[in-house]
Amino acid sequence: MADEIDDLERVVSAEADAIERSSEAALRPRNLDEFVGQRVVREQLSLVLRAAMARGGTSDHVLLSGPPGLGKTTLAMIIAAETGSTLRVTSGPAIAHAGDLAAILSSLDEGDVLFIDEIHRLARPAEEMLYLAMEDFRVDVVVGKGPGATSIPLTLPSFTVVGATTRAGLLPAPLRDRFGFTGHLDFYEPDELKAILVRSAGMLDLSVSHDAAAEIASRSRGTPRIANRLLRRVRDWAEVHGDGRATLTAARAALEVYEVDARGLDRLDRAVLGALCTRFGGGPVGLTTLAVAVGEEPETVETVAEPFLVREGLMGRSPRGRIATPAGWEHLGLKGPEHSDGGATTRLFE
Repeated sequence: MADEIDDLERVVSAEADAIERSSEAALRPRNLDEFVGQRVVREQLSLVLRAAMARGGTSDHVLLSGPPGLGKTTLAMIIAAETGSTLRVTSGPAIAHAGDLAAILSSLDEGDVLFIDEIHRLARPAEEMLYLAMEDFRVDVVVGKGPGATSIPLTLPSFTVVGATTRAGLLPAPLRDRFGFTGHLDFYEPDELKAILVRSAGMLDLSVSHDAAAEIASRSRGTPRIANRLLRRVRDWAEVHGDGRATLTAARAALEVYEVDARGLDRLDRAVLGALCTRFGGGPVGLTTLAVAVGEEPETVETVAEPFLVREGLMGRSPRGRIATPAGWEHLGLKGPEHSDGGATTRLFE
């Protein structure tokens, strides 16, 4: 019976995730003119694409780096749309062997755009094959094993690789150097997120006040994906408890229900910061110990909560572990530990 319940929960969760992804896809801008924010990257990318189209050839390969949720996948779709090309989508973890990549490359048509998400996670044999394909538009397919193995060169049509990575430093130099254009996406300003939210609300047929859009934007961690997700939750609250309009009151009430505070911290963020301050006196404390204290995996704390807390100046990292900053104590409404030494008061975490 328990197994059946677990299976049902997984099915429901998968269906909910699919609906969420579908909603996100519907809100994506279709061209560079609709894309809000990232002004420098947009201008540079526009120049690359327009020059390629003027020459009648394919665009240089494009590498997009930056934190999750800032629009790397959306820009890949826009590149294909702007050049009138077909977009083929895959990811680094899905390409476990060179043969997997050879199958994908051999199916490409002239001018196609191949989007490889998490490209830094490509297997090494696949990376080496991709070097040759990106530079010379050919791959060598090895047939057979041992002394009798033969290499058959396969010519490929011209295509454009768009790679996306959240950890550009993990890309080997030979692969990174084969991209003709590299764009780094930065976190968005509140005014940019507000513009995105107003546009998204229009597509959702949702009436949103400017105050509500500004409130949601201020809690969205500078990330459009989070902003759009919070907007949909505000819409849910407004439809169930309100009159269907996203007002400032509705936005604040909805975000309180979903435990997103005024600074954008969610339940996990506050749990991590709270454990650091109340259980470990502000640190330093090791990542594994901190993760156990909040009942999460170390990878979850390190990749989900920690980057935002550090960026906001609420938590720091030291050689001895994680530490709470004065701003972190203040955000929780707590007073940081102090001790006196010869009349001088010093914070323990300094």
